[in-house]
Amino acid sequence: MSRVGKYPVSVPSGVTVQITGPEVTVKGKLGESKLTLRDNVEVTLDGNLIWVKPKNETKHARMMWGTTRAHLNNMVKGVSDGFTVNLEINGVGYRAAVEGKSLKLQLGYSHDIEYPIPDDVTMKCEKPTAISISGRDKRQVGQIAAEIRAFRGPEPYKGKGIKYETETILRKEGKKK
Repeated sequence: MSRVGKYPVSVPSGVTVQITGPEVTVKGKLGESKLTLRDNVEVTLDGNLIWVKPKNETKHARMMWGTTRAHLNNMVKGVSDGFTVNLEINGVGYRAAVEGKSLKLQLGYSHDIEYPIPDDVTMKCEKPTAISISGRDKRQVGQIAAEIRAFRGPEPYKGKGIKYETETILRKEGKKK
């Protein structure tokens, strides 16, 4: 077991945390995030540290102990620094552009793909083959990146498609004569 819940979440300056009943609110320079707590986890604020403790020793309480601590840590990091996922597009004629509140993708299909950008997420296309997705919610940023990648995942022969910046594609050998 990892015992992630044992460690406190440190709150940096500029971030405020409020615990009101079963709800924790974290406010920072990038916005506000809320988390509704499960009934078998207890959260306390001690100075600039957030402590998470299970209320009892059941298996479910111990599972939610580490999960709640990880969610709180992601919330604190999200409202102070934010999260960013970078995507790369490979392929002849494949490109992306941000037009207003939507992302326009040209991925070799007979039509362009329009992906609506949510309000609390920002997307930038520095180059036509690079997409940067930023936001304060780690889950939402990762989900949007996965949905965009799913439009044309990387294929193993030529490497064409959308991939994460840090992802390596295992290339296959082509047909032999």
